[in-house]
Amino acid sequence: MVGLLAGCTASGASVSPPPGLADRGTAVTTAKPTRQDLTNKVSLGGKVALNPTFGLVAPIDGEVRFLDVKASTGTPTKPTKVANIWAGGKATAVEVPAGAVFAGRLVDDRVKVTAGMPIVSARQAGYGIVADIDGAQAYQVTDSLQSVTAQIKSGPGPFPCTVLGTLAALPGGTIPEPKAPAANTNPSAAPVVQPTQGQTQEPSEATGMRLVCTGPADAKLINGAAATVEIVTAKASGVLVLPVEAVAGSQGKGKVEVVKADQSREIREVTLGLTDGKVIEIKTGITEDETVAIPGPSIPDAKSGGQGAGK
Repeated sequence: MVGLLAGCTASGASVSPPPGLADRGTAVTTAKPTRQDLTNKVSLGGKVALNPTFGLVAPIDGEVRFLDVKASTGTPTKPTKVANIWAGGKATAVEVPAGAVFAGRLVDDRVKVTAGMPIVSARQAGYGIVADIDGAQAYQVTDSLQSVTAQIKSGPGPFPCTVLGTLAALPGGTIPEPKAPAANTNPSAAPVVQPTQGQTQEPSEATGMRLVCTGPADAKLINGAAATVEIVTAKASGVLVLPVEAVAGSQGKGKVEVVKADQSREIREVTLGLTDGKVIEIKTGITEDETVAIPGPSIPDAKSGGQGAGK
């Protein structure tokens, strides 16, 4: 009997592990979910700019009707009404805030617009901080902005930075030619005063997707100085988290590889939440008592049909 057993094991045939188990000798790194406070932050590179352009959006769905806006001869101290959005027989005003001037129409007059669509450009009078946003960051920073902080390289900061307008990319603005004055048919009437050259308006140029914000009045800024802008998009307290390396997927849905007590494994779908780049919130799918493998499972590449990292 001993010889028979020896003969069977000496044949060199490999014995496959039971399904769901790691191969013999495989090193397994694992982690358990923990609870902690989490802040979702995005850091952007930017610079100080003089008279930066920003966009204003339609507050509601409706038809935009622009007003004729006279060229400003100074820095406005009050909001400037530039358009109305008409819906259900009611008008909702669109105003350029105090401290900024009208810089162009971004859509045609009397077209249908939707809430959140950029329709007007404005130009801040004075310094602002402009930070470019790439496509991968777009939905992170546009969904929610809880706070924005800026730091000037080798200069002032960090300090709170107030966001101006929308973060969307803007087309070039247009400013219609002023209407010609009506003919003066009354010889005794006062002559019509024509606008001077100093009252002409320059329409805004197209911009990429970016954030424009302004710092406190006592912050000394220099045009062109490099800056870092940190955006806090969300905060959560006492949430369940895992290292990002343990999770495959993003945008709310993912997968983890649960390692059971007998070392068998199970691919589990999880619902994802906030991330700070090191850990990621797990809303549903696993409990604090379970263990997951690191790295997380691979997911198929949609183009090749093969296996991809998925993280």
